[in-house]
Order: sequence, then C-alpha cells, then structure tokens
Amino acid sequence: MGSGSAGNATLIEASSGLQKTYVLIDCGIRPRDLDQRLALAGLEATQIQAIFITHEHSDHIGHAKSLAKKTNAAVWMSHGTWMASSALQWGLPPEQCNMARDHETIAIGDLCITPFTVPHDAREPLQLTCTDGDARLGILTDLGHASSHVIESLKNCNALLLEANHDEEMLSQSQYPYFLKQRIAGPLGHLSNTASAQLLAKLDHEKLNLVVAAHLSEKNNSKDKALESWSQHISLDTKLVGVADALKGCEWYCVVL
Repeated sequence: MGSGSAGNATLIEASSGLQKTYVLIDCGIRPRDLDQRLALAGLEATQIQAIFITHEHSDHIGHAKSLAKKTNAAVWMSHGTWMASSALQWGLPPEQCNMARDHETIAIGDLCITPFTVPHDAREPLQLTCTDGDARLGILTDLGHASSHVIESLKNCNALLLEANHDEEMLSQSQYPYFLKQRIAGPLGHLSNTASAQLLAKLDHEKLNLVVAAHLSEKNNSKDKALESWSQHISLDTKLVGVADALKGCEWYCVVL
C-alpha cells in the first residue's frame, strides 16, 4: 500500500476456501489514501482483521489508531512500541490491544505470524514472518544491520519483502545533514543496497522464489541501483523480483512453495 518515509502499510491475504484473512502490517498512510488503495484491490478497511505495528515511528504507526477505531481490528505491537506510542492515547478496549513478543507465534485466522526483534533506533522494534501453514513470507524493513538473529528468523522463507533503503554513495553525497546521514547508515538505521544484498546471499535460495525491494529512499536510491546491487549476490533471473513504490506500494504477489 506504501513503502517509504511518506508512510508504510503492507496488506497480507491468506485464504482457505471461501474464507479470507487480511492483516495489515503498519499503518503510516492517511485513511483516505488507504481506502483508495484498498478499493483498487477490491477491498474495504472493515475486512482487515488485525493490524500489526512494527515500531513507533510515525511513518509506520501514524494512522493506526484511527483505523483500529474504524474497523475494530485487533492491534498487535511490542510492549516497547506500546509504551513509546502512549502519546497517541489509543483509547481502545483492552481486548482489542495485544502484546507481541520475539518468536511468540500469533494466530490470526488462516495466518500464523512470528515476530522477531531487529536492530533499529526504536523502543522495541519487531519484524515478522507469516505463513498459512505452507508458504512462508518474511517482512524485513527498518533495521541497521542483519544480525544473526535476523538471519535465523528468515530461514525457510519462500518470499521476502526486504529493505533496500539507500545507495551508500548517493547518501554520502546528498544534502542531508551529517547527523542524519550517520543515523541512516549506522547500525541502528536502515539497510543499504549492499547490506541488503549481503543478507540475501546468506539465505536459502532454493526455497526463496520471490523478493520485493522495499523502503527505497526517494532521494538516495533508485530501483536500478538496488537491483544491480542484488544481482551481484543472487541470480535474479531465476527469481520473481519486484520493487515497492514509496507512494503506491506494489501489485499483489502470490507466495508459493
């Protein structure tokens, strides 16, 4: 639905016969924009059963409260994210609010979600894997480096939505202030194209058949630079590869074994 500093939201669908499960990962885009993008997919916000918030930065959590109130969807986040976002004064009933913890699996309809901690400059950030019992999807954005815990958590993924935030040279030569460059490129910031590609190289390529680049900087990266860096570490011609647009997100992708 959107993947960048202007706002992040990723919709996951799982189906079992006529029954479908919809989970929204993050909600940093305006309700009006979210409604428009859902409509393009033939959906309405009220069909979302759960909202999973990865961390408290506004481009991920900014509009989650209004969506939760509108849909009554269950809200999941870490205790650290909950405490860091207390200024939002959620005002939701206790049964709607749920705490997510590292490697504690959450069952939502036909989906099982397993959160895992990542190194990022937030209170208790989580990323996650999702499975319908067969295929497994990994979602990994907003982290400064790929720890061994991150690599281990992504084992056996068939698809991956993976951060490729910046080209190192473009960031270095940008007009960003020095402190911001240091934050982005630091160990608690965001993955560069090179770091993202190196992470890919450590995963099981036999099972991984879909990779989508996400959270690309509009000023310090490009689709071509991200994919060129990836091609040095993984054979892209044998994979289905996509790039999520900062404002429009990406098309539906089917995660298969």
